[in-house]
Amino acid sequence: MNRIGKMFEALKEKKEKALVGFVTAGDPNISDSLRIITAMCDAGVDILELGVPFSDPTADGPVIQRSSGRALAGGVNLKAVLEMTHNIREKTEIPIILFSYYNPILRYGNEAFYRDARAAGADGVLVVDLPHEESDEMTDCWTEPPEEGLSLIRLIAPTTPPERMAQIAESASGFLYLVSKTGVTGSDGLDTGKIRQHTESLRAVSSLPICVGFGISTPEDVAAIASVADGVVIGSAFERLIEENLDHPDLVSIIAEKVRVSKEATKMPL
Repeated sequence: MNRIGKMFEALKEKKEKALVGFVTAGDPNISDSLRIITAMCDAGVDILELGVPFSDPTADGPVIQRSSGRALAGGVNLKAVLEMTHNIREKTEIPIILFSYYNPILRYGNEAFYRDARAAGADGVLVVDLPHEESDEMTDCWTEPPEEGLSLIRLIAPTTPPERMAQIAESASGFLYLVSKTGVTGSDGLDTGKIRQHTESLRAVSSLPICVGFGISTPEDVAAIASVADGVVIGSAFERLIEENLDHPDLVSIIAEKVRVSKEATKMPL
């Protein structure tokens, strides 16, 4: 069992849900990004999603698009993200998910990516725009079973019918990422009732933990989602804070406090 599985087991024993924190690697620059990520891990993030900056992040809203732009302007590419992953792994044992579009991985080389991601200490990969039917191109070179090596995190849309949920879940590992609503990251409005229905439909076809993301920002949002899912993903809210405080001397502390209050909301009443 890799770090992802162990984390969900440990959280279940503590009656907590996972706080999955996304940030774009290298935003606003590599050194500050590493300081922010270290503080997030220390403050209570259970699983880190490390975003690989990409020039055409079609699934992301304007906040994360701009964060990718800042990182790319600083010369951050997949090689630099893997180096950051290694640096982070030396400081923490929390699971690290590489969150990417397929083009950077394809250009890097699938075998090289797998080898270097494992060597750097990554635990999983989520490829936003790689369909279930096409993913063998990437994973055929993986040499370890996903529960021991790299987990392949799959996205499930709210419009996905149960039959396709089952097909996607069959090749997934680690956890399933349930998108809370149609649209892009950072968009407003959560319908907890619909999210509960989608979660129940997904549980009927898979025993993997379910984490819900897109549009979650406040402690109230986190608590509501934690009541129906195994984990809560926050991304745009962290990147928005980074963007709003780029020149603030307490940027790292501001992000860490956001993590602390969000993590507290994942704890279930005894």
